[in-house]
Amino acid sequence: MAVLAVACFAALDTATKLAVMTVPVLMGVWFRYSFQAVATTAVLLPLHGPALLRTRHPRYQALRGLLLLGSTVFAFLSLRYMPMAEFTAVVMVAPLAITVLAATVLKERVSPLRWALVAGGFAGTLVILRPGGKAFGWAMLLPLGLVVSNAWFQVLTSRMAQTENPLTMHFYTGWVGALATSFVLPLAWQALPSWHSWALLCLMGLLGTVGHFLLILAYRRAPASTLTPYLYAQIGFAMLGGWWVFGQVPDAASLVGIALITVCGAAGAWLTMRERRVPIEPVET
Repeated sequence: MAVLAVACFAALDTATKLAVMTVPVLMGVWFRYSFQAVATTAVLLPLHGPALLRTRHPRYQALRGLLLLGSTVFAFLSLRYMPMAEFTAVVMVAPLAITVLAATVLKERVSPLRWALVAGGFAGTLVILRPGGKAFGWAMLLPLGLVVSNAWFQVLTSRMAQTENPLTMHFYTGWVGALATSFVLPLAWQALPSWHSWALLCLMGLLGTVGHFLLILAYRRAPASTLTPYLYAQIGFAMLGGWWVFGQVPDAASLVGIALITVCGAAGAWLTMRERRVPIEPVET
């Protein structure tokens, strides 16, 4: 179920990269969250009733939703300019960024092994981005904005998961994103060129919703420490989607960077799960 979930998220990124060629980013983000919010409400509210809406920390629910919304905006912008595999690999260093936040902001003790994994993951990021190289441009920095916002999102999620229902958190995340983008949507709305654009938007909403549902089912049936390494299969699916749809194949240096991030990121995320017993969600979910 976890592997199928990240396959959906990689397909979502592929559809997003196609959509942002013709659809304004803000319109795509609004549709993605609105679809998720409506679908989540239709499925969960009849099953759980008013209990789904109860939360001890409404302000944190709003902040968590805004952090994920920021991650989504960075993801949409990144996919407009970057190849699929490289983008996915860079953003998958988010669990390693959580280690840095834990040490510097939360003052948690971090073992030498964890620091070594962080160094390896960020070395892989530099290999992919290659600052100073001919292929480097300002757009290559966009995934790093996603990494930062997603790392804070994950830290807040780990704290809230101690007292909040995960389904309630999922419900509010969708609606915060949908409502926040609705306020500014009139500034970016435009007529879409064809029905293909509408179909892509619907596909994005469907893939995100199904991916979330599969992930919830997976976490109900297995410990987070067991599932987390499998989330890195998303990089492989992203490489497949980039090759199949866009004809993009990473060069040798990018493959080395992708491998470094995969190994160090998966190991670091697994250690985080063992220590904290809370799930790390796939990036930009």
